[in-house]
Formats: sequence, C-alpha cells, structure tokens
Amino acid sequence: MAVIPCQCYRTVASDKPYLSGHNLRHRAPFPAASVSFRRRISCVASPAVTQKVALKDFLHIDDFDKDTILKMLDQAIEVKALLKSGDRSFRPFEGKTMSMIFTKPSMRTRVSFETGFSLLGGHAIYLGPNDIQMGKREETRDIARVLCRYNDIIMARVFAHQDILDLAKYATVPVINGLTDYNHPCQIMADALTMIEHIGRFEGTKVVYVGDGNNIVHSWLLMASVIPFHFVCACPKGFEPDAKTVEKARKAGISKIEITNDPKEAVKGADVVYSDVWASMGQKEEAEHRRQVFKGFQVNKDLMEMAGSKAFFMHCLPAERGVEVTDEVIEAPNSIVFQQAENRMHAQNAIMLHVLGK
Repeated sequence: MAVIPCQCYRTVASDKPYLSGHNLRHRAPFPAASVSFRRRISCVASPAVTQKVALKDFLHIDDFDKDTILKMLDQAIEVKALLKSGDRSFRPFEGKTMSMIFTKPSMRTRVSFETGFSLLGGHAIYLGPNDIQMGKREETRDIARVLCRYNDIIMARVFAHQDILDLAKYATVPVINGLTDYNHPCQIMADALTMIEHIGRFEGTKVVYVGDGNNIVHSWLLMASVIPFHFVCACPKGFEPDAKTVEKARKAGISKIEITNDPKEAVKGADVVYSDVWASMGQKEEAEHRRQVFKGFQVNKDLMEMAGSKAFFMHCLPAERGVEVTDEVIEAPNSIVFQQAENRMHAQNAIMLHVLGK
C-alpha cells in the first residue's frame, strides 16, 4: 500500500483590508502528514475565501437598485406560482443549510423562512435566544465567523441593528435581515408583492401608514428611495420616524414623502392604509401610555371610509385587535393582511435565491 505525503495549506480569512489575498495565500504550510490511501489521489488546497464575492447581503432595501428589486419581485411571483401548482421539482437549495438566529420570537419569520427554504430543497436550523445569547455568551463577530463555516446563508431577527451589521461584516456567506429595531426589509418586499397582486402595480401607488414611526416605516422610506410611489406616515407628535431616514428618502428624489400628524387628511385617496402595533417588542412597558397618546390613530371603519372604497388595509401582524385596528377592518373584504403574511415566504424565497446567486 503506497503512502502519499499530502501538504495542505492554511487558509486564513481576515477582516483587515491591509492583508492582501496574496499575503494570505503564502502563509507557512502545516507540517506534512503521512496518510495511507488504497489508490493514488491528489490533494489540492482550496483557495482562501477572504471576502464575499458575487454575493450580496440583504440588510436594507436601498442597498439595491430599482431593477434588482423588481427582478426579485418578478421571481417571487414565478416561484410562488410554481409552488401553488404543486410542482416540487424546483430545488435550487438542495444540499444547502441556513442558520436562523432569533433574539426576538416570531411565528411568521420562523415559519416562512424555514418552510420556504425547505420547499426549495434546503435545510434550516433554528437558533433561539437561549441557543446563542448573541453578544452576551459570545460576541457577534465570533458567531458570524463560526456559522459561516457550517452554513451557506444566515438569517437573523434581532433587536439592535448593529448586530445584523456585525454579522454581515464578519460572515463570508450572505446575511439576511429578518428584522431589527431599525428596519424590516423582508416585510416590505412581501407588501410590495401583495400590492402587485391586488392593485396590479406597486409604482405610483399611495401608501398611508398610520401609527408609530417604527422599523416598518423606515423600510417603507428606504423602499421609497428606490421605487417611485407616494408614501405618507401619519403619527402622533413625538413618534415620527428617524429624521435622517426621512431626509435620505426625500433627497433621493424618487418618491413623494409626507410626515403628518393628521391621519384623517392623510388617508384620502390612499391605495393602501397600513398599520402596526403601537408598542413593539421592548416597548411593552410603554403600552398604556402609548394607547393614550395614539388615540385618534386607530384604523377603524370611519377612517377607511375616508380613504375611499378602493383602499386596501394592510398590517404586518401580529395585530392587537381593538387597539391600532378594529376587528371590523381586519376582517373586511378589502383587508389583505393574511395575503401579506403568506407572501412573506414567497418574497423571502426570491431574496434567498438572489443572494445565493440562483
């Protein structure tokens, strides 16, 4: 039996830009190891992966241009139709795995990502708050550099926006933003898909958000920086969205952006009236105070009538019925909240296909 010496070289990924790929590839080799084989084979070291090449994270909608966003939405429509037909032959994620990090609990995010990835042939792994304790038990940058050695893609739903930025900075595989306190890009992609299906278009519509100027609003503003439409945020004084994000959307010069404290005037002529909970995760201690401040911002039958007969109602869910929206509105024929929820999976499938280069 022949003994063949095999020299394999250490490959080092670095976050230091001054360490060039040339320097990394010429580090000292490991000592030669004698390994017995039944037949002669060659041992070829894989090149070092020092940065993401031809792959793109999905962190903010305005990281992409209009054509790319529309292409993803078109692909979402195509893949949705294929899955709805019962055809399960399209399996682009065969043999691939995804880590799903959750520091915030969620039904829709977990089920839509896990189901969608599975239907397209992949395997998703759920990592809850007690599995990782990101930033407490282990630093985010270390988690990123470990998981990318196991998985082909990472999705994270976290509190601090910096956590998703750090994951993307240190991971060598695509990272998808499943939600942060700053924005929720996957939700807005699902919303755009839902509007295309029910209104017939997304560009040129009027979307009126009524409630807290939160991460959903920030994502709508970032979408308005890329796709032209009329976006209005009607919120109480002191609860406006991030001023820098508003300014960024306005400076883009793509869409008409309005921030107002008058929901009754705002909803007139709306194609969509959109709402969300008044107190998000991490704000529950403020819930009672917010209910007092947000009086007059409930989406009810009267407000929808002011919007007009053609207006649809949308909500990213979960909803506190009887608080930010009445039961009558959420159950009305022009409510498309559950179509939105379904489209989370289809929009996210398209996002994953894009970042994985499929």
